[in-house]
Amino acid sequence: MIIDDFLAFKESGLYCRVGDFYLDPKLPVKMAVITHAHGDHACPGNELVYCTKATAAIMQLRIRKNAAKQFHTVDFHQPFYIGGVKITLIAAGHILGSAQILMEYEGVRYLYTGDIKMQDDPTCERIDTVQADVLITETTFANPEVIHPDPVDEIRKLNASAHNVLLGSYSLGKSQRLVHLITEHCPQRSVLLHHSMVGITKIYEDFGFNPGNYAPYNRKLMKYPDKGFVYIVPPLTFDCYFRAKGVLRAFASGWKRLQAQNDLSIYISDHADWNDLLKYIEAVRPSEVWTLHGDGEHLRKHFDGVMPVKLLV
Repeated sequence: MIIDDFLAFKESGLYCRVGDFYLDPKLPVKMAVITHAHGDHACPGNELVYCTKATAAIMQLRIRKNAAKQFHTVDFHQPFYIGGVKITLIAAGHILGSAQILMEYEGVRYLYTGDIKMQDDPTCERIDTVQADVLITETTFANPEVIHPDPVDEIRKLNASAHNVLLGSYSLGKSQRLVHLITEHCPQRSVLLHHSMVGITKIYEDFGFNPGNYAPYNRKLMKYPDKGFVYIVPPLTFDCYFRAKGVLRAFASGWKRLQAQNDLSIYISDHADWNDLLKYIEAVRPSEVWTLHGDGEHLRKHFDGVMPVKLLV
């Protein structure tokens, strides 16, 4: 029988009462299972963290000594137990090391997605699917109006000219994916990485996911116009360069608001869009869907009379 309050939000985040642990807590806790190393899922200061090896490595790079007092790293499909709950990490396809969390208790399977991506991305593990009774899913882009275009078509927009490009991107996951896409589909372009992205990219390489061709940022090179350089920078740097001359400005994201006032619109997202989310739910075949990390109202209406959809937030 499904336990309605198997997961519930407390002050520190999403809490599993039965196992006495948190999933991607927002505040430091005694025991956490963390899906991936993005800052909105991997807060600093937890005492004991269960996660993949890649997630631990990235957290230790970004948060350093305050990443966690202790890490317990787990391979995909390697079950372990916390408080009587059997837990298995399943590849999520979002970024390097990202995992879904399958929890089994008293014969019921609860699957927490964290963030997922179904589009092909050779810079991280491909998403895996398992069946579950309850699917606890992100709904970042769970809207019928949001259909992500082909990322290859989007990155090929850079082939329209030789202008240097200032390309905004998140440092973890998106920038490595962009390096790969540019290497494969814009071979005449040369990628320069912001210094904050180089260390993370080295971890990708250490784990066998070499994104492609890039070099650390060289200020002198960017002064030469129309040489085909693409300087990938994090959001704060991108915003600071709003008066940059001699470059085209673009930001790679699935959010329309981040495309405003740019010279190019590049819609590349690392989350499931509406169609992919429906395909994913069909593959998991849950009896119930619980939503979070976005607006689940469209899913609730879509499955009305077919399957219960509970909005956790």
